[in-house]
Amino acid sequence: MNKNKIPENKTMSNNKLPNKMEAPFPKSTSLSDKVKLLMEVMTHEDALAIIINADPDAMASAMALKRLFWRRVRKTSIYHSNVIKRADNLAMINLLKLDQKHIRKLKPQNFTKFAIVDSQPSHNEQLSKYNFDIIIDHHPFVTQSQATFLEIKEDYGATSSIMTEYLRAAGIKPSPRLATALFYGIKTDTDNFVRDSTPGDINAFRYLFQFINVNIIKKIESSELTKNTLQNYKTAMENLIFVKDKVLIPMDNVSNPDNLVLMADFFLKMAEITWSVAAGIIGKKLVIIFRNAGFRLDAGKVAKKLFGEYGSAGGHKSAARAEIPLSNIESELSEGADYVQFIVSKLKGLKS
Repeated sequence: MNKNKIPENKTMSNNKLPNKMEAPFPKSTSLSDKVKLLMEVMTHEDALAIIINADPDAMASAMALKRLFWRRVRKTSIYHSNVIKRADNLAMINLLKLDQKHIRKLKPQNFTKFAIVDSQPSHNEQLSKYNFDIIIDHHPFVTQSQATFLEIKEDYGATSSIMTEYLRAAGIKPSPRLATALFYGIKTDTDNFVRDSTPGDINAFRYLFQFINVNIIKKIESSELTKNTLQNYKTAMENLIFVKDKVLIPMDNVSNPDNLVLMADFFLKMAEITWSVAAGIIGKKLVIIFRNAGFRLDAGKVAKKLFGEYGSAGGHKSAARAEIPLSNIESELSEGADYVQFIVSKLKGLKS
């Protein structure tokens, strides 16, 4: 028997989880069974820490998991590993009164269980330090990811859609605040269903609509621009490099990868462009964000092909990312060359 699969004659009938799942649930596992198994991960005496790399989808998914365990555990707290600087994300936190803290305030000894949503431990060095009991994500499965409860649905456009299904299966009607967060999480991660998504995403989106506060959604979306982001657009426009139907936006040193995401999304709107690639230096890493509006090529596969040998790279068909330690590309840079020329040389070899 494949050790990565849950044996139906044992797990489903006796509702017992293995110590660690080494692969996500098989598609044959019913949602009701998964909800039962998720609930069995926790006891009333447990204290749960939910750790995220905060963006709208992750924050909403963490809220939903907290709601699922309401009154079922002693306490649940949410921690984010990144510094939140995007104005729209800050607006979401303020308008929806999200209760979360930075991971530096997390004291592991105060918790008995750990969960991660909308990410996997290997995605971030800070996340890899924890032994997770629950992992729920929609990004491509990383073989190192193991947990007592491991739910990875790569075809879904947002983890918020997965969490909405779990709430419905558990018979929980989301509050307007939670519904608004989940709705916005789906909206952003699917880019209004322009990016990869499934009927599951659409059904969750339609279900949530009846509960949301539309004015809060409008306010969050209108909070994207600040004086700082306007300066980023100015820098980007001055530095644009075109390679056929591709645009590279070199941003030099940036304080937050969200700035690169904003630029990549914005310049994909250009009529002549099929690929938008934003890049910058964050600490000692080169971070590259990909956006693809073409039919033939897969952004995740392209990112891995071009830059996988230098660091971590991957993603979805229309959106991907690469993170490369600068020390790994020193030998690739000829005298006087910089990371921009390195990326340009790679993009020139990419057929659209």
